Formats: sequence, C-alpha cells, structure tokens
Amino acid sequence: MAEFTMELNDEQKEVRDWLHGFAADVIRPAAAEWDEREETPWPVIQEAAKVGIYSLDFYAQQYFDPTGLGIPMAMEELFWGDAGIALSIVGTGLAAVGVLANGTEEQIGTWIPQMYGDPNDVKVAAFCSSEPDAGSDVAAMRTRAVYDEAKDEWVLNGTKTWATNGGIANVHVVVAVVDAELGSKGHASFIIPPNTPGLSQGQKFKKHGIRASHTAEVILDNVRVPGSCLLGGKEKLDARLARAREKAKKGGERVKNAAMATFEASRPAVGAMAVGTARAAYEVALEYAQTREQFGRPIIDNQGVAFQLADMRTSIDAARLLVWRASWMAINGRPFTAAEGSMSKLFASETAKKVTAQAIQILGGNGYTREYPVERMHRDSAIYTIFEGTSEIQRLVIARTLAGMPIR
Repeated sequence: MAEFTMELNDEQKEVRDWLHGFAADVIRPAAAEWDEREETPWPVIQEAAKVGIYSLDFYAQQYFDPTGLGIPMAMEELFWGDAGIALSIVGTGLAAVGVLANGTEEQIGTWIPQMYGDPNDVKVAAFCSSEPDAGSDVAAMRTRAVYDEAKDEWVLNGTKTWATNGGIANVHVVVAVVDAELGSKGHASFIIPPNTPGLSQGQKFKKHGIRASHTAEVILDNVRVPGSCLLGGKEKLDARLARAREKAKKGGERVKNAAMATFEASRPAVGAMAVGTARAAYEVALEYAQTREQFGRPIIDNQGVAFQLADMRTSIDAARLLVWRASWMAINGRPFTAAEGSMSKLFASETAKKVTAQAIQILGGNGYTREYPVERMHRDSAIYTIFEGTSEIQRLVIARTLAGMPIR
C-alpha cells in the first residue's frame, strides 16, 4: 500500500507539467470558439490523440498509479484548460472503464480500440445509463434487454438521456434491465457496435455550460446485438442474477448496491474536474485583482477583494485535499466508512460554483462578459453539482453512511 502524501514524485510532476502545457497551448485558446459553436471539438481531440493524451494507455497508466493521484492530477489540469473540451477528451473513458470493469479479455481487446480509433481517424464512445425517469434513481430504469435464445441475440428497447457522445459515438455501452424484479441488481451492460440498426440519436441538448461536449438522447428501437455483446458473458450474468435472487429471499435487499459503490469510488475524479475549473477562475481573478487599478491602487489592496481571494484559495486547496484523500483510499482498497468519495465530490463541486461566482464579482462588469473566461467557467461549473450524482444525492449518501443505513 502506498503511503498517503501530498508531494508528487518526479514522474508525476513531469506528467502534470506536460498536461498543463497541452491545456494552456491547445485547449484554452480553443475554448471560447467551441463553446460558441456548441460542437464536438474534433481537431482538439485529434491533437490530444497525436500526443498520446486521448488513448486508453494514458488513462490506464494514471488509473493504476499506486498513489491514486494520477487520475485527479490529470483531470485537474485538463479541466483547468476548459471543462467542455476536456469532457470531450475524457468522455470516451466512461465507456472504456465500463468495458474494462465488466468485459471479458476478448471484449476488451475488440471494442476499446474501436472506441478511440487512431490519431488520423479519431472515434468517441458513449456510456448510456441515465433515462428520462431514472437519473439518481437507477432502480427506476425502463430500458429492457430480452434474450432471444434461438438466435443468441439480445433485443434492447428504451430511451437513454444525458449521454455524453450519445448518437455520435462509434461504440455505445448501454445499461439495461434484464430482470425487473431484482431492481438495480437486475441490470446488465451491452456493447452496441457501430452502425447497428435501431439505434438513433434523439434530442441533442443545448446546454447552459460544457457546450463543447456533445450530450444527447439515445433511442433504442428493437436493437439486436449478438450474445457476445453482453459484457462479461451470459454465464457470468446468470450466476450473478442467481446470487441476487437468493439474497433477495434472505433479505439481501439491504446489501449495499454495487453500482452505488462504484459511483462512490469514481466521484473523486469529478471532484478533480471541479477543482481544475475553480483553480482556473481563481487564477484569472487573482491576476485581474493585481493589475486592475481603482482609486489609484490595485483592487487587491482592498480588504473586501483580498479576503474573497483568500477564501477562494482556501476552499480550492481544501477540495483538492479531499479529492486526493478519496483517490488514495480508492486505489488502496480502503473502505469509505464516511462516504469520503461523495464528500470529495460534494465539496469540490460546490466550491467550483462559489469560486467562479466570486471571480465574476471581482472582475465586475468585465466578468459578466464573454471577453473574459470566468463567465464561461461559471456556466461550466454548474454541471459538477448535477452529474455523477447531484449535491443532494451526495449528502444523502454521506448521511446514510454515517447512520449505518443501506445506500440504495
């Protein structure tokens, strides 16, 4: 087990500086354009692929960093550049992780390369879980997958929503209900190969923030996929469902939801994204306060401004500490006895909203215009308190954990 430390080693510092350079030189200069266009920034993704950032190998190296700090460090730097473009770069990772976590070696080797493509022909992937009536309440999912034994095919029907890269992805990973009586334990994940009949893009959402990231509905109308597209295979699914049914008979409904446990472990990465956005806004505000003069002196000389900056920096550093602690705990198998994953995501996301709002206030009228980036950063920050579980859900998870109650 790696000891917890706040000091990055030389290799981590090298990676951090490399990512920061890419964020500063490639992502940030393109941010305003792609925010206005509200389109996937394919040229930026291609540049990320050329240098090795947009690849499974890169994220695998960061994920398996024994200190746990690889992923939060990478997320902070990329999202410091711009949240919308960064999400377009890392969004495929959601689907890739789903396959890595649940797929067979053959499925991993077959589908993950198709998710990324290559630097000359980049592709993206989509992870489709949320539905119009099933966001935080995953047990309310309605998308169904029915097995056609005669043809060894699964037939999927339903509507997914809020899918990053939904409809434009080369490969979709879809979560569907296979046994409705088991609630969330009766779910399974499926690969939908490119150009599969019956899958179409529904509404593309015009969003308040993260506009460079494509978000849309995915419609599944009698989508047929081979049995080999069930992640993990049918034998493994049947065994898992049998165990779930047996536990249900014995009161197993109080066993902690595995999906919720997975979310708990992944939430620090979202917290790191929020830290990156908050840090970016703070740095703009700090520089502005040092150079903007009113009444013959820089506005940072005014206690009202200086105290705001002090609070902003304190909150950012505290958020990073919570994110790093939870990330270290997750990679080292330490139990989240106080929902430390949710704590980190809750505090960091709320910090991003508050800090970006304070940055606008410090810049005054300039902060309210699109001539300065803090206006965009404030719009982007709103998503952190919503996706991967709203702030209200984080508080519920923390409260239930502290009370020793099951997380459903």
